[in-house]
Amino acid sequence: MLKLVLPKGSLENSTLELFDGADLAVQRSSSVDYRATIDDPRIDDVRILRPQEIPGYVADGLFDLGITGRDWIEETSSDVVSLGELQYSKATAQPVRIVVAVARDSRVESVEDLSSGVRVSSEYPELTRRFFAERGVDADIRLSYGATEAKVPDIVDVVVDITETGRALRAAGLREIDTILVSFTELVANPEAYTDPVKRHAMEQLNRLLQGTLEARDKVLVKMNVPSEHLEVVIGLIPSMKSPTVNELYGETGFAVETVVAKSEINVLIPALRDGGATDIIELPLSKIVH
Repeated sequence: MLKLVLPKGSLENSTLELFDGADLAVQRSSSVDYRATIDDPRIDDVRILRPQEIPGYVADGLFDLGITGRDWIEETSSDVVSLGELQYSKATAQPVRIVVAVARDSRVESVEDLSSGVRVSSEYPELTRRFFAERGVDADIRLSYGATEAKVPDIVDVVVDITETGRALRAAGLREIDTILVSFTELVANPEAYTDPVKRHAMEQLNRLLQGTLEARDKVLVKMNVPSEHLEVVIGLIPSMKSPTVNELYGETGFAVETVVAKSEINVLIPALRDGGATDIIELPLSKIVH
């Protein structure tokens, strides 16, 4: 029922991994095939295209649903409905940033310090143009087709570039002076398709699966047995999402306790639980958490 478009390029692998984790595995004949399928009754057609183009295609109704970055939605000024952020990017769960950067040894400390006619290179010419115009800076904005950070100082004075960690900019001898946009990946819908109750329900169901998969990535399920006399101590140690589940064991010998915790805390938590009197502690991975 839904025509879906997914991003090719830097977001491709992480997007396919997310869909696989959500039990929406994307099938295609090869890694360079732009057509794909998902064995799900809600999804009729799948394409894999550049994220720069996806907002426009979804806005025009060529696709009902798509995944792209907020950066490209803003760059293209596309009229789409956002179903929410999908908090993943190329390498981390952090958003990417569109930043203004100058040479490390430049005397410029802010955008307002830039002189009229300053040469700026960016893959986001419209975002850049609006940003500088709002700040009263007359900039000579030039479209970049890549390797933007390599163009200072010989070709341009300033770059507006995307960064996730800032590592590439620092390696190129650049220094950030401002941030234009913080951009997460988003699930977006065509406005007309979103008004269709059946399609909207299907979109929301798919979004719930994707969000639940992302939430489960950094959490684990912990199960344990606890003697009655140690229950209060153990419960006090658990950083639960909500209240932990506690069931009395057969024969009134103690309690079975289970809860979901952040994986980053588990290396400290399990020894503490054992010291607090818990036994038979089991850590289990999670595939989804759907509220």
